Amino acid sequence: MLPDAPYEERQWPEGPRWRTFQGEPCLPQPPDDDEADRRLGPVGAVRRPSAEEVRLVNAAILLRRPLLVTGRPGVGKSTLAYRIARELRLGRVLQWPVTSRTTLASGLFEYDVIGRAQAGQAWYAARQPGGAADSSDGGGTASCDEARVDIGEFIQLGPLGTALLPHRLPRILLIDELDKGDADLPNDLLTLFEDGWYAVPPLVRVKRQSPEVIVHTADPGRTAPIAEGLVTTRSFPLVIMTSNGEREFPEAFMRRCLRLDIPDPGPEALGELVAAHFADQLGDMHDRLVRHFMMRSEQVNGLAADQLLNAAHLATSGAYTHAEGDDAEWRAVLGAIWHPLSTDVRADGAEPSA
Repeated sequence: MLPDAPYEERQWPEGPRWRTFQGEPCLPQPPDDDEADRRLGPVGAVRRPSAEEVRLVNAAILLRRPLLVTGRPGVGKSTLAYRIARELRLGRVLQWPVTSRTTLASGLFEYDVIGRAQAGQAWYAARQPGGAADSSDGGGTASCDEARVDIGEFIQLGPLGTALLPHRLPRILLIDELDKGDADLPNDLLTLFEDGWYAVPPLVRVKRQSPEVIVHTADPGRTAPIAEGLVTTRSFPLVIMTSNGEREFPEAFMRRCLRLDIPDPGPEALGELVAAHFADQLGDMHDRLVRHFMMRSEQVNGLAADQLLNAAHLATSGAYTHAEGDDAEWRAVLGAIWHPLSTDVRADGAEPSA
């Protein structure tokens, strides 16, 4: 792989024969956005991944298999997808947040049945005597054509459906908090990931009249053609699924995934995280803030990394005094933002100091 080469010239390592797909037509380079910079800090910031992380990401790429990322809340599970996308220059991350109401269909596509029915009624009314199409000003035909909107205007592919389009290089799909979904969702995903294709029933029903339909995708302002109502992937997406360990997944699902457990970050990783967003703005306070954050984390059975970033932002805001003996307000605000993540944990009442 040569991430610095133009998109159309970049090569991707071959996967197993049984994980090879031949979707057509091959789509152009996907768009990018600034979401990775917002989450990770500016390009060039030093963030050294662990050897286990590198090993499993490379294996997921070579095997064309989803990567299930587990760990406590706030350890950086979701940011892994953005680090991969930025390092390999694979375009914007397609994020699919899972809730208890999430279904496989909602991740694939949405069909606005009511909107299409209303457009159809308007088109029909325009063709009736006395309607817009019957006007004598010579503009009736144009009005009729404008009212008759194609079915593709009412179909929007979701993040999952967009990721499986036939892209030349794989897209990064982040399925966030999979364990919050319905019990059947992992098995539904299993079948989809094995087959590498899905059908859009509204388009299947009209394939004789409209063999190819242009639909909207999850990329802002982008569209894609779908032939005969079927979508087949080409470069299987790199799927990052996160889990907080709140439930067990079926054995058949786990057998087809690679699993990466992200431990709580140590002082070096936390220091890199703060430096990525604040560079040297903290000065001498940088190491001290990280050290006291880890002490507080041990006291309350774990804190999230973004709680450290919140403290770093407040420290650089100029709104608080950090000098010893004159830092009561600073200690109080740290106690508020470095609160326990679980309601089952009782803090010891001691104010943090930094």
